[in-house]
Amino acid sequence: MAISGALTGTVVVHRLQSERLAQNPLGDPTSRDLHIYLPPGYDPERPTPALLAIVGFTGTGASLFNLDPLGEDLKSRLDRLILSGACPKVIVVAPDCFTRVGGNQYINSTATGPYEDYLLDEVMPFVAAQHRIKAWGVFGKSSGGYGAIMLAMRHPGVFGAIADHSGDAGFELCYLPDFPAALDAFREAGGPLAWLDRFWADPNRHRRRYMKPLNILGMAAHYSPDPSAPLGIAFPFDLETGEHRPEVWARWRACDPVNLVESHAAALRGLRVLYIDCGLRDEFNLLWGARALVARLRRAGIAPHYEEFDDGHMSISYRYDVSVPLLVKALDR
Repeated sequence: MAISGALTGTVVVHRLQSERLAQNPLGDPTSRDLHIYLPPGYDPERPTPALLAIVGFTGTGASLFNLDPLGEDLKSRLDRLILSGACPKVIVVAPDCFTRVGGNQYINSTATGPYEDYLLDEVMPFVAAQHRIKAWGVFGKSSGGYGAIMLAMRHPGVFGAIADHSGDAGFELCYLPDFPAALDAFREAGGPLAWLDRFWADPNRHRRRYMKPLNILGMAAHYSPDPSAPLGIAFPFDLETGEHRPEVWARWRACDPVNLVESHAAALRGLRVLYIDCGLRDEFNLLWGARALVARLRRAGIAPHYEEFDDGHMSISYRYDVSVPLLVKALDR
């Protein structure tokens, strides 16, 4: 399937059968759509930079290309940037990593599956087998921003440039405020598993009351998986009393990018561009996580390209106008 135009890029949708996701604990599909954007005037014989585009919680790769009557879908944005000369030609790869717990943090977990391996061992090699890739970068927003910097930290040399837009960081401020609402929801439903079953049984899964418990459930599935626990997930609070569980919270903190800079500084120094931004009015307090992350980076002798902008957390894909050209120019050198 392809969507194209005379002077525009093309989005090709492949159906990728994953071996890495076989027998994933949530029973999520192992056959996934993979959207690949090819730029206007694409020359398959010319090595072209490629960006892995990973999305925020509750999203999937296809979401990036949805028609937006009040803005731009990713294809229209890339076409405009490339045709105007603001950005060199680039291939953009948008995978589907959605899970039953609401999304992905793009790290391997026994509670969700090896999605980190899926990206590096299946998605990227599949694209490289079909196209001449000059160098890889990765960008994303929210959970996608978190995934971008985690992939860079954990896989030095694989990605040459990354963009972390409003990514999860500073866990004390972005997650702790949601714990009481999650506790209330899980208690009322009879536990996290019963709550998750009720969530999926509701024809309207966009209700605001679902967002905080779903977010905490999804984060716990990635940061504190426990095969011996119900749902394969340990929680940083007691489900009956709400009492803090410091041993589980310590596992969450060990996944916070702010706390990983020193141990992964060499990998981050190897990036051609490390772009970070966040809105001044981010509703999830992620501005403080971004500031803490940037401060740690600077103390480690790493100079990120950092920007703050006057907006919140939602509907900020216009920020790709800033980050994507920076990444592609660095990768095209």
